[in-house]
Amino acid sequence: MELTITTASTLKPKPADDQLGFGTLFTDNMFSMDYAPDQGWHNARIEPYQSITMDPATMVLHYGQGVFEGLKAYHTESGAIQLFRPQENFRRLNNSCRMLCIPSFDEADALNALKELLRIERDWVPKAPETSLYIRPTIVAMDPFLGVRASHTYRFFIILSPVGAYYAEGFNPVKILVTKEYVRAVRGGVGEAKTLGNYAASLLAGEKAQKAGYTQVLWLDGVEQRYIEEVGSMNIFFVIGDELITPELNGSILPGITRDSVLKLAQSWGMRVSERKVGIDEVIKAHGDGLLTEVFGSGTAAVISPVGELKYDETVITIGGGEVGPVSQKLFDAIKAIQYGQGEDTMGWIEPVD
Repeated sequence: MELTITTASTLKPKPADDQLGFGTLFTDNMFSMDYAPDQGWHNARIEPYQSITMDPATMVLHYGQGVFEGLKAYHTESGAIQLFRPQENFRRLNNSCRMLCIPSFDEADALNALKELLRIERDWVPKAPETSLYIRPTIVAMDPFLGVRASHTYRFFIILSPVGAYYAEGFNPVKILVTKEYVRAVRGGVGEAKTLGNYAASLLAGEKAQKAGYTQVLWLDGVEQRYIEEVGSMNIFFVIGDELITPELNGSILPGITRDSVLKLAQSWGMRVSERKVGIDEVIKAHGDGLLTEVFGSGTAAVISPVGELKYDETVITIGGGEVGPVSQKLFDAIKAIQYGQGEDTMGWIEPVD
């Protein structure tokens, strides 16, 4: 892939590391690439961060044909910049493309373009603990057409945002509301794709949960509404007895990269690990029997997010006394150590940028 580079002539002031939120500030430059049927993916370029001009009839605005990813770049103590399993992000993005009828792209080319963008923007990678540079690759349908079909043209772009901790609570247990009123996705749909409509479908339940004092929603399956699937922005794990359990991938659950990292690390430590159906009744019963010792979410944004309270109907359970459990803490420490270059990468997950 031929990559042209034109960088911004006027640079933005960079925020202090202790003033970072999440997803509100953006770097000086971005990556863009276009698709047309007669040219394929073409015009790959790094250019100044800018608005995308769209016709009011642009198809993504009407039919939601778009996919995206989320990953991070980390600043190590040695001054290097590195990525955590980026190949998996681009592989998952291509899988989302397939499900949304979007042409696939060359994953190696995309990674090389990202690394070049990061070299240009390396001063935007914050250095303070728990900070990072969030990376958002996105592909959207660009045909100006009002009709239900796959677009013929697309825009692929990558933007960067320096971020602090995802949750204001930091690495402290959050409160999760289990909803039976709404469903996010069903098997046979696009639940396993990282696509726009999946997140739009989560907003109403999420707002209601927050008004009730809960951080996020825990979704049940869309058919029987018995089996646990995932949280709004995370996969979910339970420690029941000596078993670490997460719902099996069934077509309506996003195959999280942090989820996969948790499973691989736990197995390497000799833990008993299961991917299977987990009913909400099983979780409530395990708590009553004194067997449920930990619940935590996993995702790029927060890495590991301990859950201190679950509410289901009128039942409210407190997990682990509302404190961070040992499994959650060990996984959080291990993954963060790899990401920031403070621990040995025995899994080969780190991709250096420099």
